[in-house]
Amino acid sequence: MPMRKICVVTGTRAEYGLLYWLMKEIQVDADLQLQIIATGMHLSPEFGLTYRTIEEDGFTIDAKVEMLLSSDTPVGIAKSIGLGVIGFADALEHLNPDILVVLGDRYEILAAAQAALVAKIPVAHIHGGETTEGAVDESIRHAITKMSHLHFVAAEPYRTRVIQLGEHPDTVFNVGALGIENIKRLQLLDKSQLEQSINFELGTTCFLVTYHPATLGTTAPQVAMQALLDALGHFPDAKIVFTKPNSDTDGRILGQMIDEYAHHNKGRVAVFTSMGQLRYLSALQFADAVIGNSSSGIIEAPVCNTPTVNIGDRQSGRLKSNSIIDCLETTESIVAAINKALSQSFREGIKQDVSLYGYGESALHMKGHLKQANLSSIKRFYDL
Repeated sequence: MPMRKICVVTGTRAEYGLLYWLMKEIQVDADLQLQIIATGMHLSPEFGLTYRTIEEDGFTIDAKVEMLLSSDTPVGIAKSIGLGVIGFADALEHLNPDILVVLGDRYEILAAAQAALVAKIPVAHIHGGETTEGAVDESIRHAITKMSHLHFVAAEPYRTRVIQLGEHPDTVFNVGALGIENIKRLQLLDKSQLEQSINFELGTTCFLVTYHPATLGTTAPQVAMQALLDALGHFPDAKIVFTKPNSDTDGRILGQMIDEYAHHNKGRVAVFTSMGQLRYLSALQFADAVIGNSSSGIIEAPVCNTPTVNIGDRQSGRLKSNSIIDCLETTESIVAAINKALSQSFREGIKQDVSLYGYGESALHMKGHLKQANLSSIKRFYDL
């Protein structure tokens, strides 16, 4: 039997960090051939040329799909999707994989799934069935589910939802979240190692901040970001580590606002286009609060018993631990949420929280299903 070719698509720093252990499991398996397509922000100097990290980790990138325009308007994003479909069509014709593995809900992944659908290449989708009601990603995620043949979900309610979308139960597997596996398997840096690595002292109080544009939100991203920056000003003694937004609509504008804030708060603020998984997760365990609207505050932060101040509706609908404090996109609401996160009573109350997204053995389970999946069967709608 020829080796089964498993092609993994990655377009962002965070997504690659989640896929790392799955890629390693495929890479070392004698029955599988790993193929990698890098796209999106990985190939952009503006976002750190993070494809280099993939190569430094010992992987070979088999194809690069250029699709990211220097525009984050809705028109620019739509045109990037179109370029992506064209690029993925060429890459998939060349690589001819047996299965295409994609994660999440970004527009780069939508382009890849569309090209695979037309090329009749089965798609395995990770993190389907979730809801993020404040972002256009919500619709993209469910659309990718309908184009996919295998589904690796992070929790049982998400498995139920994918089946509700008409996917056969035998193709939907609750394997937990890959982000939990990173925390369990990586040898995280201690505080002094982290401070040396990022050339920044965390101080006695430190916030880890990531705010992405809420593409379906009712508050303009610039207004919400200004409210967040104003709220941070209420904690002048806190050190702040920012990771910049993704290349979503208005993402560049928010990045410019962060840079300006850092310029006026030198010594107190550090800004990173990409920290990488090791440094980011190490920072996560030492932060007094994770602030923003990133999924890492929902999935990974609770495992570290780090409180999350979750701003706005971008993550609305996801399963949330008790360590997550939802707030409005206003300065007053954010300040109140941060104060709650810093309170001793709240911090004591979340120490016994358990993970809602599994316990760190996702990659091996996924690899097993990828090896054994029947790729010859015709996909049919499953009626409840």
